[in-house]
Amino acid sequence: MTKVSIIVPVYNVEKYLKRCLDSLVNQTLSDIEIICVNDGSTDGSAQILEEFAQKYSRIKVTTQINSGVSEARNVGVKQATGEFIGYVDPDDFIEPDFYEKLYNSAKDNNCDIACASVIRENNKKKKVLIKYDKQIIAKDVKEKFELAHIPEHCYIWNKIYNREKLISSGITFRREMVYEDMIYTPDVVAELDDFITVPDVWYHYWKNPNSIIKTESDKNRADKICAKKYLLEVCQKNNVNVDFKESLEKKIIYKLFGLNILKVYKYRATKRYYLLGLVPFLTVKEGA
Repeated sequence: MTKVSIIVPVYNVEKYLKRCLDSLVNQTLSDIEIICVNDGSTDGSAQILEEFAQKYSRIKVTTQINSGVSEARNVGVKQATGEFIGYVDPDDFIEPDFYEKLYNSAKDNNCDIACASVIRENNKKKKVLIKYDKQIIAKDVKEKFELAHIPEHCYIWNKIYNREKLISSGITFRREMVYEDMIYTPDVVAELDDFITVPDVWYHYWKNPNSIIKTESDKNRADKICAKKYLLEVCQKNNVNVDFKESLEKKIIYKLFGLNILKVYKYRATKRYYLLGLVPFLTVKEGA
């Protein structure tokens, strides 16, 4: 059985794809399979995938009509044969020993999820988002959420997951939805068993200004509200403390002649009103 199946959803990322695939084929853990799901790309991504697949037998390419990142990942999971599943976004990259360290830590400590540190970067700067200095094992949901930095960071790709447990849980990505990780990650972390942090290993999250999640649209805003609401419900169900700013469910902006006249922030049990979008002047408690 393959040790790790790595799932890469690909859609119009020719600018970054070679760097991503280079980081995968050069992993020190050789017993891996790299499942690339081409989600109907219209740029040069398909050609890059074909070139890598011809050169490296570990790369498997599936092409589908454009169905969204969630469906691409779901297709990848169905094809996976590894003991563990990992996700990598095609504009990101990882260090050579990424999967070796995560796999060994998970196996040595009998954990279902192993988690790495995260650094966000672009051409101008880098920022550490999550850093693990030591190995810690968590068993109950509240401890696992705290170690994973949920709800602040619902990243799917800095972790590996026991495939059999993941499949038996029945958890899949919600189709045709952005911010899908805000639903998937808390569900999986809550459902699977022991969770371990792995020090000195990094996932490099590239801040791509052209990513789908950066696109302003009514659908994206609606999806974010839906995902945030679900995430907060999961946290509440598992007695996970949520910072007030993380409980924001909805933001409404009223404009006049292009100027912000009023902003309303809807939190779980509170509404806050800001005059001109800056000056707080009213807080209303739900039920008050």
